[in-house]
Amino acid sequence: MSSNNYNNNNPYLRLTPLPASGNRSWGEICEMLNRCGKRFEDATRKAECLADNVWHHLRISPRLSDAAMAKIAQGTKVFTEGGYEKVFQQEFHKLAGEKLLKAYACYISTSNGPVIGTLYISTQRMAFCSDYPLSHYSSSGQQEWVYFKVVVDLDQLRTVNPSANRWNPSEKYIHVVTRDGYEFWFMGFISYDKALKTLTEALRHFPDTSGGLVPV
Repeated sequence: MSSNNYNNNNPYLRLTPLPASGNRSWGEICEMLNRCGKRFEDATRKAECLADNVWHHLRISPRLSDAAMAKIAQGTKVFTEGGYEKVFQQEFHKLAGEKLLKAYACYISTSNGPVIGTLYISTQRMAFCSDYPLSHYSSSGQQEWVYFKVVVDLDQLRTVNPSANRWNPSEKYIHVVTRDGYEFWFMGFISYDKALKTLTEALRHFPDTSGGLVPV
């Protein structure tokens, strides 16, 4: 997946460079996935069968094959690392007393189009990480591969608004606004209702924030 540039002025946005050890060709990645694929498929078959809106989730991507590869890569990572809790710790470094509540497959809207990834909701933060690295050009014009991340403390959220496409109600979104006016749109959830419920319930522990929530 490629892009021209992302807004680094957003204080909640992080572009994490791909580690040198992860700088593999897609051929090598595919070979690795093929070796792990059978074990991963057996372990996740039940979850995939129960998931809703998988097709809708994948077709949001400009290229269906890219979305499918991203989900396979992310699923393999979760399986090999030992679960979402371990991946969350690796990507975002858990805070003292922080507990991951749930993780949801979705997309985040950007000026360069939707980015496929995973939304993590913890007792203290809302965090998103792209499922695989994006091509990014720095201010000097140099190309680099980065993971697209968004991290917001829950007490910095002003509103969380569920919405839907008026012409296609099955296309649902979660619109998040921070106290300092930054907006994020999440879409293409496999489990939209569960994600919205988890986020709104987590925010109820922050009295100053709950007033801005739209009831579910």
